[in-house]
Amino acid sequence: MNITIDKNSGYCFGVEFAIKMAEDEMEDNGQLYCLGDIVHNDMEVRRLYQKGLRIISRDDLKNLHNTRVLIRAHGEPPETYQLALENNIELIDASCPVVLKLQNRVKHAYDNMKKVEGQIVIYGKEGHAEVIGLAGQTREEAVIIMTDQDLDKLDYSRPITLFSQTTKSTKGFYHIKALIEDRIRENKGELRIQDFDANDSICRQVSNREPQMRKFSEEQDVVLFVAGKKSSNGRALYEVCLSINPRSYFIESEEELDLNWLVDAENIGICGATSTPMWLMERVAEFIKEKSPSEPTIA
Repeated sequence: MNITIDKNSGYCFGVEFAIKMAEDEMEDNGQLYCLGDIVHNDMEVRRLYQKGLRIISRDDLKNLHNTRVLIRAHGEPPETYQLALENNIELIDASCPVVLKLQNRVKHAYDNMKKVEGQIVIYGKEGHAEVIGLAGQTREEAVIIMTDQDLDKLDYSRPITLFSQTTKSTKGFYHIKALIEDRIRENKGELRIQDFDANDSICRQVSNREPQMRKFSEEQDVVLFVAGKKSSNGRALYEVCLSINPRSYFIESEEELDLNWLVDAENIGICGATSTPMWLMERVAEFIKEKSPSEPTIA
């Protein structure tokens, strides 16, 4: 039996940077507040809790004064920074540079769309931390869409500028883009450049994982996809694995692993989301090795 851990899985740059910043701050100054889960992985959140990281909500933030709060990789809307000023809160800003750049682009596009009574549309998950930060650049006027049915929210007689949450599926984005173009043609009879501006703002470090995940899944008899249940990126990448290899299983930790899944499997692949720590995938591999009657190798 061969156990292979996908070297392309694990934290993206933004998440890795945020966790490193949190650990450095706690090492120097002790307990630290974090606005929302620093990563959508309960195992990692628990590990960091033991080091002193305390997760707070936006409502909690309103009641804090004279303290330090970490802004995670997802970014925050402008009102968070304003509240911090008012409450004398020191923000340790670990916003991903890719997300910050996108926030600036959305703000600039919003200012331009106001001049022509246009609409800012964000392809993303309603209520997701990154989407909240992006919508905040538009004074909450952005229209959030996720499904084909959500397209009914748009006014196709007015100009549209489309962006994407950075961790969404490239395939999903271009599907939505094509449907919007069709709706504009139905409404106006043609698609003019001033009617629609589509911006593929998906992080390439994330989108490039889809083809890598397909190749990895093809090479395995069984795929164990390790990710937190709250990770939207994890769900999307797991579906990629499952589409290629029907013996793909989504687990949050080794405790959810059913060893019957591995019967007759010579090659077992372990992979994960951009929010999955490498130590967790390694722990799953070690668990299989301990339970296996043979002597599996781990690569």
